[in-house]
Amino acid sequence: MKKLLCTLLVLVSFGVFAQNQALFQQANTLYNEGKYAEAIDKYEAILATKMESAELYFNLGNANYKLNNIAPSIYYYEKALQLSPNDSDIQNNLSFARNMTIDAIDILPEGGFSKFVKKVTNTFTFDGWAKLAVAFVFCFVILFLTYYFAYSTLRKRMAFIGAFIALGLICISLSFAFHKFSLDKKDRPAIVFVQESKVKNEPNNRSEEAFRLHEGTKVQILDTVEDWKKIKLADGKSGWVSAEDIKAL
Repeated sequence: MKKLLCTLLVLVSFGVFAQNQALFQQANTLYNEGKYAEAIDKYEAILATKMESAELYFNLGNANYKLNNIAPSIYYYEKALQLSPNDSDIQNNLSFARNMTIDAIDILPEGGFSKFVKKVTNTFTFDGWAKLAVAFVFCFVILFLTYYFAYSTLRKRMAFIGAFIALGLICISLSFAFHKFSLDKKDRPAIVFVQESKVKNEPNNRSEEAFRLHEGTKVQILDTVEDWKKIKLADGKSGWVSAEDIKAL
C-alpha cells in the first residue's frame, strides 16, 4: 500500500511538473508577443501549484514592469533576488523598477567594519557557510591524521600548522553562519502595494499621521498588532501601517 501511495505521489508530481513546464512556455510565448497580462496569468497559475524559481519570479517582474505595475514588478524582482542574490540581470531590472517609485529614501550609512562584515556574511547563504564549515572539518581530520601518523618532523610540523589553520577556518565559518542566520531572522521585508499609505504613530486610525509612503517602496516589518504592521524605512523612520497596504516578501 505504501509503495502504491509513493508511486502515485511521484506520478502526480511529475504530472504537475510537466504541466508547469507547458504553462511556462505558453507564458513566455505570450510575453514575446506583447500579451503581458495574459502571460502574468500563466505565470501566476504556476505559482498557485506552490512551484517557484528565480526565473519564474524574474519573468513575472518583467511582465509587470512592461505594464507599469510598480509594486508587483518590484515585489517579484525582490523574490527572484532572494533565490538568486548574485544575478546581475535581476539586480539591474530591479534598479529600473525602483526608479518608478515616488519615495526617495536615504539609506543610513553603516560603519566601515560593520559594513565589511555584513558584506562578507551575505556572500553565502546560511547553508553555504555550514557546508563550508563541514569542508574545513574534513580538512582538519585529514591533516590531524597526517600529523598523527607522519614520521617526518617536517610533515608533522606542516600538518600541525595546516590543522590549526583549518580549525580557525571552522570557527570563522560557523561564526558567519550564525551571523547570517541572525540577519535573515531579522530581515522581514515587504513592499507597499497601494498607491498611497498613511503611516501612523500608533496602530489605530485615531493616531496622528507620521508620514506617507507610496507604491513600490520597500520597508522592514518590525511588529504586528491585529491588522497593523509596524514598519521601518532604510533611513531609520518607523511607524504603523494597515496590514492590507503592504505585501511581505
